[in-house]
Amino acid sequence: MGADFSALFFGQGSNACSNGSNLALQSKPNLGDLPEDCVALILGYFDPPEICKLASMNRAFRGASWADFVWESKLPSNYEVLLRKVFDDVPENLGKRQIYERLCRANSFDGGTKRVWLHKRTGGVCLSIASKGLAITGIDDRRYWNHIPTEESRFCTVAYLQQIWWFEVDGEVDFPLPPGSYSVFFKLQLGRASKRFGRRICNSEHVHGWDIKPVQFQLWTSDGQHAASKCFLKETGKWNYYHVGTFVVDGSNASTKIKFSMTQIDCTHTKGGLCLDSVVIYPNEFRERLTHF
Repeated sequence: MGADFSALFFGQGSNACSNGSNLALQSKPNLGDLPEDCVALILGYFDPPEICKLASMNRAFRGASWADFVWESKLPSNYEVLLRKVFDDVPENLGKRQIYERLCRANSFDGGTKRVWLHKRTGGVCLSIASKGLAITGIDDRRYWNHIPTEESRFCTVAYLQQIWWFEVDGEVDFPLPPGSYSVFFKLQLGRASKRFGRRICNSEHVHGWDIKPVQFQLWTSDGQHAASKCFLKETGKWNYYHVGTFVVDGSNASTKIKFSMTQIDCTHTKGGLCLDSVVIYPNEFRERLTHF
């Protein structure tokens, strides 16, 4: 498709120069001569970021880039349900492109402990649950846990574990996900990151106990699906996505409740030095793109 556009642009210029005639240049068609509805049909084959780039080509492309039918095909099938879930008040006269742009932002709900957004290229729904939106055993006891501010989290804070015997984190989210396959991840880091003289450093002083017994991850859905996985936490100083499992959503209008947990409850040893940022839910197609275990 892109090659055809290039040929239309540059092919006409070289012919005109070789003929040495301005009249020939004026008589040849160019992209600006295409009817706007035809341009809109062409744009429907492109990803949203590409559509926005092509909109700068000329007036026809700019106008076509706002066509509702172009953007309705990019929106999730249940986008109207998503709007009601995330926004308290949505203007009725919003075009489909404006709706897509709003849903692509990281929109907060449930008191700011959860965020949802569309992946800009694919339109897939992504969810993130902050550490403050999770049930963490011992979180109120500062001998064990602290909430620390950081620029490395979209929620601007993470839960930091200094040391504990019984490690357990639970959470749930009830959300109208569109049909598809989804993966759940815990976003974790061994060590506490900070900055010194503008450089990122990571203090691993309290990191211990994660290589003795594996951590167990589990998820359950309201329609009876269950998944579980185990792994050791090893890599220090880097945020990693630890895969919990995968689930499938069939219906487009019903809300799906997902429960998830992370445990290491072997009380023969302590563990500590862990940063917990969030739990994220992504369309399963992104699973291999994330750094995870």
